[in-house]
Formats: sequence, structure tokens, C-alpha cells
Amino acid sequence: MRTLTLILLALLGTLQYHLWWGKNGLAEYNEAQANVTRQMTDNEQLVARNALLYREIEDLNKGLAAVEELARNDLGMIKPGETFYRLLLAEEPSSP
Repeated sequence: MRTLTLILLALLGTLQYHLWWGKNGLAEYNEAQANVTRQMTDNEQLVARNALLYREIEDLNKGLAAVEELARNDLGMIKPGETFYRLLLAEEPSSP
């Protein structure tokens, strides 16, 4: 009976070792779970960014206001008969 108990304890110890530190053990499971969580967070951010890009594309395709805004901001375009004023902030004199 004593031999059987020792064999069962050795088997239990081996199984516990494989469960905690072996291949496909709990350490790898926790690491994979963290990777899945991180990837889901990244995917949510990318979905939000893509939705913003799709809204901008739709706005550019359907309305001229967005095209006009982009032309004014990025290219500095002004309409005929329109006066453009640029306000510059006064530079503060440097103290000696």
C-alpha cells in the first residue's frame, strides 16, 4: 500500500508540474489571455478610427462644405471677392 501511495503522489506531482509550468500550462494560458485582451483593445481603437475615416469620406463625397474647409485649411484658398486677414500675435520682448 505504501508503494501505491508513493506512486500516486509522484504522479500527482508530475501532473501538477505540467499544469503550472509545462507546455500549454496556466502560465501560457494567462499570457495568451493577456494578448487577447490587448488585441481586443487595439481592435476597438482601430474600429473607432475607421468609423471616423468612413464618416469623413462620406462627408467629402456628399457635401461641398467639407471640401471647401479642407481647401481653406490645407491649401490656403480663398473665394473670389473675399478678404483674408492673418492675425499674428505680438512677440514678447526677451528679458535681459
